[in-house]
Amino acid sequence: MSIFELVKLIHILSAAVLFGTGAGIAFFMLSAWRSRQMAWLAMTARHVVLADFLFTTTAVIVQPISGIALIVLAGHDPFSGWLLFTYALYVLVGVCWLPVVWIQIKVRKLATQVGEGAWEQIDKLMRVWFVLGWPAFGGVMGIYLLMIIKP
Repeated sequence: MSIFELVKLIHILSAAVLFGTGAGIAFFMLSAWRSRQMAWLAMTARHVVLADFLFTTTAVIVQPISGIALIVLAGHDPFSGWLLFTYALYVLVGVCWLPVVWIQIKVRKLATQVGEGAWEQIDKLMRVWFVLGWPAFGGVMGIYLLMIIKP
């Protein structure tokens, strides 16, 4: 296996982890929120925050490192239009993901409280979380498309 193939494998696997973990987190958080069961939401949020830290954060770090290595190894112009658009989408995804992580941490804390108004606060936060998920998901899909077609 060449160094290029190894870096490409790492890049593809980390992209799969990024997308797969994001899709799984979205499914479980949405399911727990819609259940309106505070205990389920608390446990789910606890696991989601841990999964985001272990898997998503790792993939978010590996992606640009392996991507830059692939650009150099393949001899691509790092300032070509399709790569600039890819960078912009990656930033968009990050701009959506960072508040989502904060929301998940906040929901984890609120879901362990049984006081007045906790569920109302969670609902407000989760609505923002839900809205931010769409451009993040679309951005990741756009990046996948650009990596495949390299226009």
